[in-house]
Order: sequence, then C-alpha cells, then structure tokens
Amino acid sequence: MPSPKSANAVGFDERLAEAISRRIGQPRYELWFRDHTRFVHLGDAVVVGVPNQYFHDWLQKTFGADVREAAAEVLGGPLAVRFAIDPELFQAHRTADREARETGTEPEPPAPTPKSKGAKPQAGRNTKSETRNSKPARRWRSLAEFVVGPCNRVAHASALSVVEEPGGGANPLVLYGPTGTGKTHLLEGIYTGLRKRYPDEKVLFVSAEDFMNRFLASLHRGSQQAFRKQFRECFALLVDDLSFLAGPSKNATKVEFLHTFDALVSEGCQVVVTCDCHPRLTDDLMPELVDRLLGGTVWGVLPPDPETRLSLLKAKAAGPGPAIPTDVLQFLATNLRGNVRELEGAIHSLRHYARVAGQPVTKDLAREALGDLLRHAIRVVRVADVDAAVRTVLKLPAGSLQSKSKAWAVSHARMAAIFLARKHTAATFGEISTYFGNSTHSTAVAAEKRVRRWLATNAEVRAGERTWKARDLLDRIERELQT
Repeated sequence: MPSPKSANAVGFDERLAEAISRRIGQPRYELWFRDHTRFVHLGDAVVVGVPNQYFHDWLQKTFGADVREAAAEVLGGPLAVRFAIDPELFQAHRTADREARETGTEPEPPAPTPKSKGAKPQAGRNTKSETRNSKPARRWRSLAEFVVGPCNRVAHASALSVVEEPGGGANPLVLYGPTGTGKTHLLEGIYTGLRKRYPDEKVLFVSAEDFMNRFLASLHRGSQQAFRKQFRECFALLVDDLSFLAGPSKNATKVEFLHTFDALVSEGCQVVVTCDCHPRLTDDLMPELVDRLLGGTVWGVLPPDPETRLSLLKAKAAGPGPAIPTDVLQFLATNLRGNVRELEGAIHSLRHYARVAGQPVTKDLAREALGDLLRHAIRVVRVADVDAAVRTVLKLPAGSLQSKSKAWAVSHARMAAIFLARKHTAATFGEISTYFGNSTHSTAVAAEKRVRRWLATNAEVRAGERTWKARDLLDRIERELQT
C-alpha cells in the first residue's frame, strides 16, 4: 500500500471510523472494521487497507457506499474510495488465524454495545508506533441499580436466582417484553453478578445480531471450530434480542444457535436470552428452538406501572442537575405512560429546559417543557376500555366480542381487541380469554400471533362493516382509546 501523504490529517482515521460506525452501527463496525482495516487519506482519495481478498470484496460490496458517505462527511466533499490489501494487515490476520486453529480459540471480542449511546468505535488498525488512547469502557449496570416494581419483580427475582445458582432451576431463563422495559439492564446485571461471583469462569454477553455476524464470519474464514469452542465452552451465555433471529433468511444461524444451546444446557451451563415477545408468539424462530425456550423459565417484563414510574423518576432525578420537587415527579408519574428510556428522556429534557429558562422546576414548567409528551401519553386502560373502543370504531353492539360468532366482521374485531388488550393493559392471556368468553388462554395467544402476522404484511382485514388495512384499523382503535 502506498505511504500516506502529509495531507493525511491528524485524527482522520478516528473521525472516519466514528462516521462509519454511525451509519452501520457499532456492532457491525466492531466485527468488520476494527482490527481488520486502516484508513489512509491520499490527496483526492481514501484508501481502506484490508487483510485479504475476502475482506476486500465483502467490505466493498456491503459497506462501500457507507464508507464513501462517511469520507465525504469527514473531508467536506465527495472523493474516491478504494479498498486495497495491506501487507501488514495480511500478515497479522494470517498469524491470528493460525493461532486460532492451533489453540481452538478466537481473540476475545470487545463487549458488545448494541444500544449504548456515546461510545466511540476504535479506529481501524494503525501501524504507527504510538499507542492509541483506548475508548471508554462500557459501563455494565448491576441488578442492585434496577428499579423493581410490580411490572418486573418476578423477572428481577429470577435474574438474582441465576446469579446465585447458575445452571439451576431457571435454565434457560427467557425475559420478554416491549422495548425500553429493562430487559437489557437485567441481562447486564446477570453478567455483572456472574463475573463478580465467578471471576475465573467464562461468561459471554452477546447480541443475537453479533452472534449471527460472528457465525457468518467463521463460515467465510473456515474457522467454525474456533467459533464453536468460544460459544459452547463457556460457563454462561447471555444473548440479547433473540427475536433478531426470526425469519427464514437466518435459518443457518438459528440451527447453529440451537446446537449451541443444547451443548450448553446439557452440560449444566447457564443460558439467558431476551426477546421482544413471548417465544410462542415469535414467528419463524424455529419450533425446536421455541420448545427449548419454553422448557425453561419464561417471564414477561411489562411497561412501568405508576408505582414503578415514580420510583424510576426519583432514581433519575437524584443525579446532578436542577432539583426536581416530589410533587413534580408525582405529576410526571401520573401523566406519562412511556417506557424507561422515555421517562429518562423526560427528566433530561425538563432539567435542560430549566437551565435554559433560568427557572426552578415546577409543575407549570414541566407542562411547558414536556407539553407534547404529556399530550401524547396514552392513559392506563382496562380490557373493558379496549372492548368499548373496538365496538365504537367498528359499530358493533355491546356483547358482540363475547359472543361465539365466527363471522369475520366479529372474529377479526375480537382478535384486534385481544391484541390491544395485551399491548395496553396488564391483563394476562388467561384474564383476556375469560373476558372475551373463552375458557383457555390459548385462544388469546393464537389471536395475538395472528394480529402480529397481519401487521407484518399490513394485510387487509374484514372487521365490522368494511375492510381495513391492519395498521389503519389498530391505529384508529388506539386513537379512540386516547379520547
């Protein structure tokens, strides 16, 4: 590779690395660029050094446009980007592969940070003799920091039991629920607890996307043995967002994960996964894998209830910044219905507004600062409220959703009601089934799964007196719930 010209600005590679990471996501940057590339600015072009032809072809095809956009952003205009095999990277990569084959291991990956903010990627490999400043380490949250309430108490207790007795009764442990409810925090807490309690054991924390990327990379490099040794010979495997593997295009990864799962559990090793809905409701996750998950301990993590919202707000308000009086926190807990991240954002926004306005935090100031958020908050609803909203929108008589009618106009309306009852209330499948006249909870489970399929394709649905697009129907009913 040619030597860089003096025009190569100090810090260029760091800035380019950060710009690329913003576009493709840090996990993908960590997998495909960190330690595998270096960036050189040569006049009117940027050269991306890579270790071999496989990386050359894959990066150019998959990320070429992203690299060009990132380079234009950093250098202030369009310029050529080309990929070239770098002799030093080539030699380093061959040495690493040879060592992996000899020892059966791969270099320990950096801790994945799929959802963290503010973490900057390490730039591509630099052959200068100076040592780079390493990026700030990820802050792993603990179970002691987790705000416990009725919506998550059982899930939290199960997480504690895993730390106290890994491989025991809660194995596997499955934590499911909507985004922003604390599933990743619980998973991080388990990781932190196990590492502290068993410092000499190998505990792996990985996102499902990162697991897939590493698996595919091992196929391309012919290093499946090292991949399997890394993931199947560990004390505990913690996988975030397993729902990512749903879909027919990821069958090979699902099979690999299934075999990994079986190998670990058969040896008494702990497995913990999170997903965005109950495993039974996740389409295309693979029946065999769903069966394995259902054979363990499965707990939902619900959106925060009023009691938990107040506790969360108090915990966030205890940090640095303008003081937030208790009556303001109670006002926010009563009127906000968002997830944990939205509550955190409300505290940050309120404090920033108070600083800019130069005023103390009061309820009136909170109304000014968070007006849009407060106006769009969905009130707490009961199953009966969902029933009423569905009947109002679809012009159905009282009691129709509890009837045994199998006509599409009624049965599809009932399915929509069951789906929305699960989404907007704390009712269990059994309670919802009973309300709508069914003797077992399996009917509600099947109905929710059916509606999820509608939404995935935005199918046309006959309900009431007309045909609706699935998303339009549910949006209309949810607007009715807010009135």
